[in-house]
Amino acid sequence: MVQKLTPAARAQALATLPGWTAVDGRDAIAKTYTFADFNAAFGFMARVALAAERMDHHPEWFNVYNRVAVTLATHDADGVSERDVRLARFMEEIAG
Repeated sequence: MVQKLTPAARAQALATLPGWTAVDGRDAIAKTYTFADFNAAFGFMARVALAAERMDHHPEWFNVYNRVAVTLATHDADGVSERDVRLARFMEEIAG
């Protein structure tokens, strides 16, 4: 079973993820990405989808034109786990 991060571990992880924040009222992290246009936003989502499938960990997200709002939480752990941190780091790498 996947383990939920401690509050200290989650805070430490967030400190290394620019723009990611804790979600109020929920053990989750979130960020909104803004791209040049819809094509770039959708391309980002497609790349994340492929990686998420390989990780067996899938984001909650919402897309409107050039924006992608992402929320990450591990449902099996009932909160933020190392899976979320890994996926957030991948998103940071490719969003460049």
